[in-house]
Amino acid sequence: MTLFRPAFALAALLLVSGCDMLGIESAQAVAERREADGKAVGGACRHAGRALEDCYALNRKADRAAVFAGWREMNDYMRENKIDAVTPQLGPATEMAGKQPRADGDRPPEAGNAAKPAHGS
Repeated sequence: MTLFRPAFALAALLLVSGCDMLGIESAQAVAERREADGKAVGGACRHAGRALEDCYALNRKADRAAVFAGWREMNDYMRENKIDAVTPQLGPATEMAGKQPRADGDRPPEAGNAAKPAHGS
């Protein structure tokens, strides 16, 4: 019986150390990932020329302190390296989220086909 105790303790230790392999994240890992995501969002907003308040409004789930830190870091970097903001090609995320894809593949109707009746009457 005493022979199995060290083996059992070793097995339990190996199982507990394998929790990361099972996808169980620690609270510290979640906080670090959340902060990194917030900084990335803030940096991207600054690079796109968005105001900090707009960035907060477009990314409500992001941690505000991390968004601000990322925005500020990117602002300093862009000033030091004389980098201009990149104009966003798409509208704000709130506008894009409300659009539903159409059945015709999101193509606008052609001018001649839009007003034609279906049965030719």
